Amino acid sequence: MAARDLRSRLNRRASRVGLFLPDEIAEKLAVYYELLERWNRKINLTELEDPDQAIDRLLLEPLLAARYLPAGSPLFLMDIGSGGGSPALPLAVMAGERVRLTMVEVKTRKSAFLREAVRQIALDAQVENSRFEELLARPELHERFDAMSIRAVRVETKLLMTLQAFLKPSGTLLMFRGPTGPNELSNIIPPLEWNVTVPLVDTLQSRLSLVTKASRSGVASR
Repeated sequence: MAARDLRSRLNRRASRVGLFLPDEIAEKLAVYYELLERWNRKINLTELEDPDQAIDRLLLEPLLAARYLPAGSPLFLMDIGSGGGSPALPLAVMAGERVRLTMVEVKTRKSAFLREAVRQIALDAQVENSRFEELLARPELHERFDAMSIRAVRVETKLLMTLQAFLKPSGTLLMFRGPTGPNELSNIIPPLEWNVTVPLVDTLQSRLSLVTKASRSGVASR
């Protein structure tokens, strides 16, 4: 897709969900999407067959979700299974310079793509080419992150209990979900607490579930 056509399509799709994108943000997102298209011809990063659907899923969903990131600066954000870079990269672009992003991706070629994307759009980000379970061996990562994002992963109690080790007390887990399954997650156990599930993009019937880690006092912040 030509750069001008892409930016026009992106702005048009964004306006449909009530988003106005400053030129700087739109430009970074366009650079990311163009890079994704090029690399996707060589390695299977994600589905791009329908441009409108791809923009809605890969770009608009994270842009809408960015409003639920915790306040404060710097904001340490970890993304699990980063793959083609969404939701992590658009989330970080939308949240701005306060974000310190860590993406976790086990596949070497996808990790190479993520590093190139970070370089192209000039983000303060690093890529861990590893299974997230292996990162538990690094004490400096324990309770380091204010927020975590995860998509396209089957949510099980064991997984959530592993992930919460990286979250600060009162930190937020952003779970990108499709249209199926209940809004309230029944497999959330302390120190995690289900907070709310909100709609994202109507055309996709996508949702975002927010899960909070209890503060030191044992009461989850809302």
